[in-house]
Amino acid sequence: MKLDTDLNKTGIIIAARSNSKRLPNKHFLKVLKKPIIEIMIKRLKLINPKIKIIIATTKKKEDLKFVKLAERLSINIYRGDEKNVTKRILECAKKLKLKYICEITGDCPIIDIKLVEQNLKTFLNNVNNVDIVLNGVGLPNGMGCQVYKTSALNKSFKLIKKKDEYEHVTLCMRRNTNIFRQVNISPLTEYTFPDLAVTLDEYQDFLLIKKIIEHFFKKKKMLFDCRDVINFVKSKKSLLMSNASIQRVDNTLKL
Repeated sequence: MKLDTDLNKTGIIIAARSNSKRLPNKHFLKVLKKPIIEIMIKRLKLINPKIKIIIATTKKKEDLKFVKLAERLSINIYRGDEKNVTKRILECAKKLKLKYICEITGDCPIIDIKLVEQNLKTFLNNVNNVDIVLNGVGLPNGMGCQVYKTSALNKSFKLIKKKDEYEHVTLCMRRNTNIFRQVNISPLTEYTFPDLAVTLDEYQDFLLIKKIIEHFFKKKKMLFDCRDVINFVKSKKSLLMSNASIQRVDNTLKL
């Protein structure tokens, strides 16, 4: 990936914790004998070795397992505030001296790394004219990510007025389009399927994601992309309907 800026100042931050109300310890549910978050990290590592990968978790005892995982996979770890995720991500970026952040939640274990690359390229090639690049609208839930400046996050953190903006890291930025320069990347038609969710919220999600990973790994296709997932799920109606009834928190947020 050719970029016009210093990749050493760019980090992929994965926000994750064990104490999920709907599905506790979900990141360590196993697929092919590996924690599902490990599969996610190994795919993200293929983007560019210069880009740091960091797990941003909490200081709670049960999240010590993330520290051990990070050590085993030779990636960075940051432990911060449990409920104030925005503060955790900001402090993580400052601690590692990141100028630019690519934020991906641990709930997106099969995120398309080509789409992540596209976001990074768009942001870094237009870094003087943009504060944040997003790509989630139209994609399946669980395929989106955000790239933004640490300075923009720091500025938005000082502007926070609503409780949900502490939990959803870029929500304050997205609500203040007059302050933060934003680019929203629209997906190609073959990547557009907003009715599909491959985000890890509940156990039905895990079963669906597990089947997807097993299907493509069996074909030795570790780098399956969003289009591959859409086509596979569309070919099996039972998969498409398996988690369709789950209510997603992100869908109820108001910008």
